Amino acid sequence: MKHRTGSERARRDALVELHGSLDRRYRPEDVAELVLQALAGRLSGRERLVLGRAAQHSSRGSAWFTSMSSDYARPVGGARQVAAAARLFGVPAEVDSDDPESLLAYASTAGRTIAWAPDRTDFLADRLDREAREAAGMDLSKRQYNRRFRMLRRIAAKAGTLEAERDKRRLLLIGVTGFGASVPLERFVADPDAACFVAYFTARRKLRREFSLSGQDNPFDEIAEVLLRRCGDDADWWMIAQVRPTPDVLGRLTDGERGLLLGQWSAVMRHSARLLGPRWRPATDRATMVVRRGDDSSTWNALASAYNAARAGWLACLASLNALELLDASCPGKAMRLMAADLAAWHRSAGGDVDPGTRVWAALPPPWEVLDGTASCTRADVEAACRTAGLDPEKSGWTAPAPKHRVAVFRPTPELVHGVAVADPVWAALLRRAGVFSGRTVRPDLAPEALHGLQGGVVTDDLPPAVGPDQAVEPD
Repeated sequence: MKHRTGSERARRDALVELHGSLDRRYRPEDVAELVLQALAGRLSGRERLVLGRAAQHSSRGSAWFTSMSSDYARPVGGARQVAAAARLFGVPAEVDSDDPESLLAYASTAGRTIAWAPDRTDFLADRLDREAREAAGMDLSKRQYNRRFRMLRRIAAKAGTLEAERDKRRLLLIGVTGFGASVPLERFVADPDAACFVAYFTARRKLRREFSLSGQDNPFDEIAEVLLRRCGDDADWWMIAQVRPTPDVLGRLTDGERGLLLGQWSAVMRHSARLLGPRWRPATDRATMVVRRGDDSSTWNALASAYNAARAGWLACLASLNALELLDASCPGKAMRLMAADLAAWHRSAGGDVDPGTRVWAALPPPWEVLDGTASCTRADVEAACRTAGLDPEKSGWTAPAPKHRVAVFRPTPELVHGVAVADPVWAALLRRAGVFSGRTVRPDLAPEALHGLQGGVVTDDLPPAVGPDQAVEPD
C-alpha cells in the first residue's frame, strides 16, 4: 500500500476543501490560498506571484475577518417533526431528516398504524371515523388518532417544502456556478489543474452583486486566466465545461459531450422557466422590472439567474454544434431580474435609463410561455425587438453566445451590506444586524451606532442622496 507524504496529504486536503467550496460561497481570496497549497511545487514564479496577490487577503489562518457568510442558506430539515412523531408513535425514527424521500418513507411506515398514506392527507375527507378505526383494530381515542394524523400531515408537508427549497438552492448554484457543484470528488481531485480553475472561477462567479451604476466585473479575471492556461490538452475539459461553456472550452469536447451538455442546459432552462411562470405577478411593470411591495425578489432573481445561465449555456452548445438555425423556429428570450426602486431612480438621476435588454424582454412573450408552447417566439421576433431597443441581437447574447469580455483585474472582495461596500467588516456586521439598507426599519437599539458609522464614512460606495439607513438597495 502506497503511503502519502505530508506534502501530498496537504495537497489532497486542499483539493478536498476546494471541492467542498463548490456549493458554498468562499471568497476568491480564500480559494486562491487553497490553490497555492493544492499546486505547491508545481507553480512558476509568476503564477505564485499572481495567486499570492489574492491570497494575501485570505481570511484563512489570519486575523482578517469578514461579516459575510461563506455559504448559501440551506433548507431546514425535518428533524423537529420527526422527533415529535417518534415520541407520539412510541417508536425510534431511523430516517434522514434532511432527505424529502426519507421523510415520506418514514411517514408512510408510521402511517400504517393508523391506515394513513401520503396520498390521503385531507383532514376532512381522509380521516377514519370511529367505526372504521374499530374495524381496523385501532385502540385509539379520536383525540389521539387526530394527533397522529396531523403529525403525519406535517411531515408530508415538510417533505414537500424541503424538496422545493432544495431545488431552489440547486438552481441558485447553477445560476452562479453552472454544474460545478455536481462534479464528483474523485473526478475533481484527479486533475488538480482543472480543479483549481473550476474552484477559483466559480468563486469569482459567486461574488455578491454591488449597488453600482458601473455594472459587475467580469468573473474571468487575471488569476482565472493563469489557472486556465495551466490546463493542457490532457486536462479534464468536460469538467471545465461544466462551469465555463465558452467556445474555447467547448471546442475541446467531442460532439457527443457537447450534445450531452446541450441536454443538461436545456433541461435546466425548461425547469427554471416552469418555476418562474407561477411567480410572475401581472402587476409588475415588464418595461422597468422595478420591485413592488410583496414581490419575492430573491427567489425571482435566483430563478432568473439560473434560467439565463442555462439559456447562455444552451446557446453556446448550439453554436458549437453549428445548430443555431434551430432558433429560426423557436428562440425563447432572456428573463430579466427585478431591480430595487432606488437603484432604478439612481440610474435615471445620473442620466441613464432602463437596460435596453429590459425593453427586449418586455416586447417578447415570457419565456415560460414559449417553452410550454403557449406562445411563439422566433429568432426573427427577437431580432426585431433587439433592433427596436438599439441592441445587436448577437453581440448582446439574445440570438448567439455573448462575445468574450476583457479579462478583469483582480481586486479584493469588498465588504458588502446588501450590496453597499463598507470599509470595515466589524461595522458591516453592525449595519447588517441593525437592518441598514435592507428596506426595513432600522432596529431602534442599534440606530445610534449605525448612524454614527454612516456619518463616520465607513460606507465607501458613492450612493445617491435618497439612500438612507432604512432604505432598500439592490439585494446581494
